[in-house]
Formats: sequence, C-alpha cells, structure tokens
Amino acid sequence: MDYTFSNKISSLQPSAIREILKTTADPSIIPLAAGNPAPDAFPIDEVREISANILKNRPIDALQYGVTEGYQPLINTITEWMKNKENIGRSFDSTLVVSGATQVMDLTTKVLCNEGDTVICEEPSFIGSLNCFRSYGCKLKGVPVEADGMDVNALEDALKNTENIKFIYTIPNFQNPSGATMSYEKRKKLYELAKRYNVVILEDNPYGYLRVDGEDNPTIKSMDEDGLVIYAGSFSKILSPGLRVAYCIAPQQIIAKMTVGKQAADVHTPCLNQMIVDEWFKNYDVDAHIAKIQKIYKKKIDLMCDCINTQLGDFVEYVKPQGGLFIWCKLPDNVDMLEYVQKAVEKKVAVVPGNAFLMNDTDTTQYVRLNFSTPSDEGIVEGIRLLGETAKEYK
Repeated sequence: MDYTFSNKISSLQPSAIREILKTTADPSIIPLAAGNPAPDAFPIDEVREISANILKNRPIDALQYGVTEGYQPLINTITEWMKNKENIGRSFDSTLVVSGATQVMDLTTKVLCNEGDTVICEEPSFIGSLNCFRSYGCKLKGVPVEADGMDVNALEDALKNTENIKFIYTIPNFQNPSGATMSYEKRKKLYELAKRYNVVILEDNPYGYLRVDGEDNPTIKSMDEDGLVIYAGSFSKILSPGLRVAYCIAPQQIIAKMTVGKQAADVHTPCLNQMIVDEWFKNYDVDAHIAKIQKIYKKKIDLMCDCINTQLGDFVEYVKPQGGLFIWCKLPDNVDMLEYVQKAVEKKVAVVPGNAFLMNDTDTTQYVRLNFSTPSDEGIVEGIRLLGETAKEYK
C-alpha cells in the first residue's frame, strides 16, 4: 500500500546529524551526547516507599481516570511551591499538569499558532522544541545567544521586521545547548520588548534548580504583571524524567485552551505518577535533595572542564557553565565539525553536532555539545581523552 502523510510530518525529514545521534544507543559508546540525569541523582528508595504506600492505601485513586487539569493536591503543591520559591503566579494565572515539559511547547504551539506563523527562538536552541514548532508548520526566526543570554538588540530587530510572531521561546537558565544563563538586565529587557510588541513569552526552565555556581536570577514569569508569560516547569531533572510529570503556569484563558488540546492528546497525565510527585513533596525534604544533586553536578562539571583543559585546551573554546547539564565547545575554524564528530564516534565516544540546534540544521557551525550528567566519572575522563585523541588528527 502507498501511504500519504500529512504535509506537517512530510516536512520533517531525518538528517545526517540525527543519524549520528543513533549511535548513543550502542552500550559501548561513551554517551557525551546524552542529556539524562545522573543515576545517583534519583531518590530511588523514596519513590519505592511512596509507590508502595499509594498502591496499598489508595489504589483506585492511582489507577482510575483523572481530570485533564491534573491531580488537585499536586496542583496545590505546585502553586504554593512556585509562589514561595519563585514568586510565580498572579490572580490571572492557572496551573496545568502535563506529561513532560515538552508537552507545554506542543500545547503552546497548538493553541496560539496557525501554519505559517513565526516563533522567535534562541539560536542555538533545544532540538525537541524546535521540532515541535516545525511540526505545526511554524517558521522559526533565530536570535543569537551570547554569554549572558539572548541578544536583545537582535531580538528587537526581529520583532520590528518579522510578520505574524506568536511567541518568543527562551531557556533562560543554563540554556540547552549553550549552557548560557540570561542576565537579570536581559530578562527585564526581554519582558519589556514582549510587552511593547504584544508578543507572548514561552519560558522553559527545566534546569533552573541545577545551579552549582553563582547567584540565581529571577524568572521572567516572576516579572509578569500583564499575562505575557507561559512558564514551563518540570520535575524531570530534580526527581525523575521517567515519571513524565511537569507543569505549565500561564494566564487562565491560555490554560483553558491548553486543557482542551491536552484532552485530545493524552486525556491526562498518569494519576499514579502525579501522586508520587505530590507525596514526595509532602513527606521528604526536597530542598535537601536539590542541594544533593547540585553537589553531584558540581563535581561532574569541574571534572569535565578539568579534562577539557588538559586534553582539549588548545583545540576548543568554551565558557564554563554555572549549572545545567551541558558544555558548548567551539572547534577550530579549519576543522570540519561533522567529520570530527564522526571520527569521535569511530573511537566510541558520541557528542552532539551543533547543527542539530540551529533553525536550519543544514547550516554550518563549529560547535559541539557535551553532556556531563549521563556518563560516569570514568566515562567523562575516558570520553574527553578520546576526543583529545581525535583532535590530534587535526594538528
């Protein structure tokens, strides 16, 4: 039978870059291309105890259908936590529990965009979000990321000169892939520009609690007095990505439309998983757990950067991130980046080619993304050594 696919999906084609990413499924490959939390960052015993108690004492609540908006006790927990922790949530806001933070990107695009509308994105930016926007037929307008976040002058130019802009997508904390954190001044300027040009901001903050150095900046959503900001938060990096529990805080009118859109996608996020998250917050010291994983990632960042300095110091340029999961490395201008990545794979170490994070992944770039959270400490040392060996072939 001949199959005819939708225009939206037909336009999403596999690329040579994504073929390279498939190598990470090989267990013999050192996974510097991944983005998973460190195995010792999971509160396994706590989740095991919570799950057993729920299934013993409230099995029907956990196994029955739930409401699309989310498990109400968890919504209350999120609302209180975000208000106390981040000063997020105004009288016009509501909370929606979602199945992973990427669903916030999907629902935002579904409810705000028509095919051909434009989304302004940091360039480079997270592959998953870019593909989500593309899948709805959106045009992507890239704005360069600097060491202190999005280039707000370029953003203003884009807002002035681009038609049908529906929202601005930003990852202000430890941006994926660049690792950059947006300064407080740029956050204020971004909000001011969004207000001036009447454009929504989609603030994606999966890494905010993974800070290992420096001082926190206020979220953009905490500045929102005008109903301009959709905030995507997640428990994937502080509790478990496999539970697929995340949340969106946004103006009530937007949440109402997202709820309808979610009903057509997955009805609701699994009740048992939501209950696990809620009980974890109620019965354990979440702040102490966050402090624990920050120490784990502090050690891993320092280890990887020390190894880069030793093995690749005269070959790559990078800015040490203050948190998150990634290090963004620039290769010399005379090096073919994709060739280097392929040679590294042949030596059994995988990194992500920087093209994957661009608005057009056929554009050229000298950057590669390294991840320090997934591999073991031994894997970090050996992986960077192998990257150093690969670099010697260009000297």
